[in-house]
Amino acid sequence: MEREPKTLQQAIVYFADPDRCLSFLVARRFPDGVICPTCGSKEVRFLATRRLWECKSKHSKRQFSVKVGTIFEDSPIPLDKWLTATWMIANCKNGVSSYEIHRDVGVTQKSAWFMLHRVRVALRTGSFEKIGGEGSEVELDETFVGGKLKNMHKQKQARYRAMSSTGTMGGPEGKTVVMGMLDRTARQIRAQVVPDVSRITLQNAVLQNVEHGTNVYTDQAPAYGRLNQKYVHEIVNHAETYVRGRVHTNGLENFWSLFKRNLAGTYVCVEPFHLERYVDEQVFRYNNRGTRKNPLTDADRFDAVLRNLVGKRITYKELTGKEGETTPF
Repeated sequence: MEREPKTLQQAIVYFADPDRCLSFLVARRFPDGVICPTCGSKEVRFLATRRLWECKSKHSKRQFSVKVGTIFEDSPIPLDKWLTATWMIANCKNGVSSYEIHRDVGVTQKSAWFMLHRVRVALRTGSFEKIGGEGSEVELDETFVGGKLKNMHKQKQARYRAMSSTGTMGGPEGKTVVMGMLDRTARQIRAQVVPDVSRITLQNAVLQNVEHGTNVYTDQAPAYGRLNQKYVHEIVNHAETYVRGRVHTNGLENFWSLFKRNLAGTYVCVEPFHLERYVDEQVFRYNNRGTRKNPLTDADRFDAVLRNLVGKRITYKELTGKEGETTPF
């Protein structure tokens, strides 16, 4: 049996065989044996000529492929191209554009864009467990993502000046807010798009994600006031210094730097409507980089994505915000 791929070049050669693609995915999706995704029965038979399974129970959708119930569902694109694109987005540190997937994999740019967004859905690894805990250290910070106001059209400039309390062209007007939390002990980060930087919005995000009693470090933003009621809260005043012993937010500042260079250098222009998925992409690569003693390989990251495919799907209408629209007569 041929060894599983460890590099992109090996992956392209390995997945050129459709049977290998199928067995590779089956081993990760059905480790205890293939089951019917509709009724859960293990009484299924394999139709080798079509690479499908058929459930022995009589019901609708008796026949199913390994794609059903995953981000690959209803896609005519073969698995070899899907798996190559998944390998690239999981491991390219600076991201990979749809035009690069279009050229390298051999699909249209529109299909490549859709593929990348579907893979980003699988990159999101939510958890009900909170980060931190007594004795742990968590950095809290937010950043603003968007174009510079001075580069916008005059009509947009006037609109955002009217929104600004100062009437100037500086500040966060017209930008999207991303909130981040970095657990130094677990070396894990959580980030999400939030509607604003009000106290209720940011502190609700902290309460939902960070254990009470955690040592939390923030800058001097007023929105983080009163965190000391639930946490050991310490502040670093950036007007005076950026580091005060253990108290700093430099870990998150590093993440924001990588994230924004990723957006500016690779994706160039990202709509706020899609920003959440780009955040998930960067968070996945950060949380799966491993440590010096236990580094994760490209194959490990690829495997982590494939084990997170089931039950996650997004349609093109959902992706473009057209879900539920009707065609006028």
